[in-house]
Amino acid sequence: MSVCEDCKKGFNWNGETVGTETTIGESQTYVTGTSKSAAILLVHDIFGWTFPNLRILADHFAKECNATVYIPNYFGDEIVQESTMDDPEKWAKFDVGAFIGRQNKEKRWPEIKAHAQILKTQYPKVGAVGYCYGGWACFQLGADPALIDCITMAHPSMVTKEEIAGVSVPVQINASEHDHAYTEELKEYGNKVIPTRGVPYEYVFYPGVRHGFAAKGDQSDGTQRVALERCKRATVNFFNEFLH
Repeated sequence: MSVCEDCKKGFNWNGETVGTETTIGESQTYVTGTSKSAAILLVHDIFGWTFPNLRILADHFAKECNATVYIPNYFGDEIVQESTMDDPEKWAKFDVGAFIGRQNKEKRWPEIKAHAQILKTQYPKVGAVGYCYGGWACFQLGADPALIDCITMAHPSMVTKEEIAGVSVPVQINASEHDHAYTEELKEYGNKVIPTRGVPYEYVFYPGVRHGFAAKGDQSDGTQRVALERCKRATVNFFNEFLH
């Protein structure tokens, strides 16, 4: 399966969201939870800050991690509708490579860093979680303990070895067996280098699933459902350990 197919493929989940829309800095933001003791910055995948699946996950984290969770908009006016996943015409027209080129690291990193800095002035503890596109951002945040207290990610993409080697806070990686982005080479590198960084490290492996499972897996498929539920629990446990 190609990079474009993996990134565009997925399923919408059933569920009502309970958060509200506000702003952080100058960015539109979904916020959920009322905690004053901890915040979580969720860096979305290519389906952006309005993606209901990620808002559902944010609601879970807010409740189960005693945290206030923020999903800022990192793609500006360019919103990829979740219907792209099951509309053949939209799916065929969506050029993931070109999209990532427009929404590149250099363009979006200043916003992500600024949001972490804002949250650090408001909460005693701040963690970050990234899905797919958000993975590289978590690693960059994790290079500076003044920005973030811990990072976790599922099937991260756009990650470099230099970013992996720079991690300086507790880190969790939820890795799918089949992943064009977090490749076998990067998995091996991370599992070799991160333990030398002197920070707590948890690597969780999910057999039988592909890149994207934790954010848009098929809940009607037993293997995918078990994996995405297990990933949610692992993320909750990680945040409860390092944010409280």
